[in-house]
Amino acid sequence: MIALYQAIWRASGRQQIVLIVLSILVAGLAAVPLEYQKTIINTLTAAGEDLDAERRELYRLAAEMFALILFSLALKWALGYRSSIVGESTILLVRKRATGNFLDPEQRDTMRDERGTQAALLSAEVEEVGKFAGSAIAEPLMQLGTLVAVIGYITVDQPALGLIALLVVLPQVVVVVTTQRRINRLVADRVVMLRRAVDRVTAEQITGVQREVEELFDRIFEARRLIFIWKLSTKFALSALNGVGTVGVLLIGGFFVIEGREDVGSVVAATIGLSRLQQPWRQLVAFYRSLSIVRVKFELMREVGLRFHHPPGSSPEKLS
Repeated sequence: MIALYQAIWRASGRQQIVLIVLSILVAGLAAVPLEYQKTIINTLTAAGEDLDAERRELYRLAAEMFALILFSLALKWALGYRSSIVGESTILLVRKRATGNFLDPEQRDTMRDERGTQAALLSAEVEEVGKFAGSAIAEPLMQLGTLVAVIGYITVDQPALGLIALLVVLPQVVVVVTTQRRINRLVADRVVMLRRAVDRVTAEQITGVQREVEELFDRIFEARRLIFIWKLSTKFALSALNGVGTVGVLLIGGFFVIEGREDVGSVVAATIGLSRLQQPWRQLVAFYRSLSIVRVKFELMREVGLRFHHPPGSSPEKLS
């Protein structure tokens, strides 16, 4: 993990600083619309005599909220664009360096039987690892910041509802980490088997390897099948926990409203806030999965790279 992030920082350190700033700005604005929603709902439910004043207040709140949404979307657009460019730039950099290693005259003969590994690395593995560089720091920072901002807002406004939101998230962390470890092992096995199969097919002497290659393809299929089972089971568990949280907020929040201990706006804001937690949490889960898989593939790429010796007198820059 550390080696992966060190490589990413060496390749795109300055760009990562810009992405970090944009991520903090986006996360900082995450909870502000909830306050507007609470205020608007309480304005509508409050009985008043000055209808013109209430209309003007409603128009003002709606205009401010919409302007805030547009500003947040613009920041997200800039963040997404710069993240994509950093990822593509890293892909280009890694491909050029890997190609330089593969074309080393001293390595052509010794790596003749590993052309499939070279092809797989340059076409798919490098792209996935390089693309990750654009979101390696900014994505978790933005999503974690959003979670903290929204949970913090709900907790300050109504501690009991904030506790429910926190209790919804914590068990999901255990579920994701536990299942992802199994998925990582399956991904590593799949990459190794695919490399081996392509190596055998692209070797000069391919007579008699059909049966072996087909068996490898069968094993790859089985690995993918198990990955699907683990991913879908994890998704089921997370969705069930989110459902528990939503029902809990409505139940306890409704009780508080009936008892006169809370206003309707706070309950609605907490419910909407809980639903807003699901999006950054899904993104964090997706990021964690991507990070885990990329780390596995990065280590496999480094293992291949360890066998690439450069000619005497040359010292090309390396990512690993």
